Amino acid sequence: MLIVVALGGNALLRRGEGQDPATQLRNIEVAAAAVAELAEHHRVVVTHGNGPQVGMLAAQAAAHPEAAHPLDVLGAETEGMIGYLIERALRSCLPNREIAALLTQVQVDAQDPALSRPAKPIGRVYDAREADRIRRAHGWTLCPEGGGFRRVVPSPEPRRILELEAIRILVEAGTVVICAGGGGVPVVVNDHGAWSGLEAVIDKDLAAALLARGLGADALLLLTDVEGIYEDWGTPDARLLRRASVDQLRKTAFASGSMAPKVIAACRFVAAGGRAGIGRLEDASAILDGRAGTLILADR
Repeated sequence: MLIVVALGGNALLRRGEGQDPATQLRNIEVAAAAVAELAEHHRVVVTHGNGPQVGMLAAQAAAHPEAAHPLDVLGAETEGMIGYLIERALRSCLPNREIAALLTQVQVDAQDPALSRPAKPIGRVYDAREADRIRRAHGWTLCPEGGGFRRVVPSPEPRRILELEAIRILVEAGTVVICAGGGGVPVVVNDHGAWSGLEAVIDKDLAAALLARGLGADALLLLTDVEGIYEDWGTPDARLLRRASVDQLRKTAFASGSMAPKVIAACRFVAAGGRAGIGRLEDASAILDGRAGTLILADR
């Protein structure tokens, strides 16, 4: 079985934890152990989030505008860093397997309406004075959040993974591939065939679903720090859904900043003929077997 495993940002850096290297490495080692358990019996492709990391680099760029890199470059930096750490941890768990981390570009439509509507928050919250300075210095869009202001950037729809065939070749050779980290680096091509990066981020879950469909994967696992999809979340009647149909989930509203992208990604993949699961990182194998998390099924 070919499985695409998407490690959410909150699976690699838990809520409330500091962004120090030791904490991130400890969580990555836990993630590697879960992936290795799957890789013992299946072909595995790993993708991952990078929200906390790219937000930290963006905040550093705001403090030092003379040395600031554009957001696509920051995305590539974090994809390389996290990919390296996952690869290193997996080598300890799977000493006899080939493992490769591949920097991945994802094409988006230059006319995507999302490019003119920044909505994805990144980085830390600034007070009013800092926000005003940053707007003037960088031209960033900032929106109110938590009593302050936070940068928001465009999040266009992923259309094509440029390195898909290279990933396929590696998978067919038995390699555990780490790719499309943070949704991949967003790029566009002009009428003359020239490629350029964008000041944007791609949703990692939607990119994972696109990757899984492109590879013809059998399963997509979206792993995070919550047990699964809950019905009536945030109320006393909240109940974990062990199984849910695409039709059922598409009729239910989910929080746009947390579960909604995972549900949309899972439904897209299942509607295309696969099976998907959402749940905790440490339950990866059990989610695949339907013993933990939420298993998403076709409408039938």
